[in-house]
Amino acid sequence: MPTLVHEYDWPDRVVIGTVGRPGDRAFYLQARTGARCTSVLLEKQQSAALADGIQQLLDHLMTEGGNPFGIPGEAPAGLADVDPLDQPVETEFRAGTIRLSWDPRTAQTVVEVFPVEEERPDDEPDLWDDPADEPEPDDEREVLVVRMPVGTARAFVERTRTVVRSGRPPCPLCGAPVDPDGHECDLP
Repeated sequence: MPTLVHEYDWPDRVVIGTVGRPGDRAFYLQARTGARCTSVLLEKQQSAALADGIQQLLDHLMTEGGNPFGIPGEAPAGLADVDPLDQPVETEFRAGTIRLSWDPRTAQTVVEVFPVEEERPDDEPDLWDDPADEPEPDDEREVLVVRMPVGTARAFVERTRTVVRSGRPPCPLCGAPVDPDGHECDLP
């Protein structure tokens, strides 16, 4: 089955953003070059983990042999992106596995996002005796590949952390999100 690769090398824009109100938000990783735009649906935790992973990768690279790649400690001025997601937001797929790597040839962080794999429940009978006889799915496999220069990666981390924190505040007693309509813990 062929793989459809949504590839962005030195994108004009790459951000995490949301659609909806806190408590009912959908998180998206969106990359754009020119008029071409790809949006992938993520979980809030995936967004936070991606930002943390990029931060750790860049911090580690800064400590290697005098920082040969010129990794900045913070996002360079002018790279902050506070704009909303590009509209309309059309979901290509829901993110499953996310892989993060470093390309030393181009001094870029590389983010690869693969769709959630649909698994057959364990209790569902196998209708095919020989896996070779099983029909190919009609859906193409997809992957989003984004290559970011280090300054853009730092700005991506800062924006993502701001977006993740902008949700519902945590309850000081149990840590669960507090809805505007109330919360199960009785706060004095």
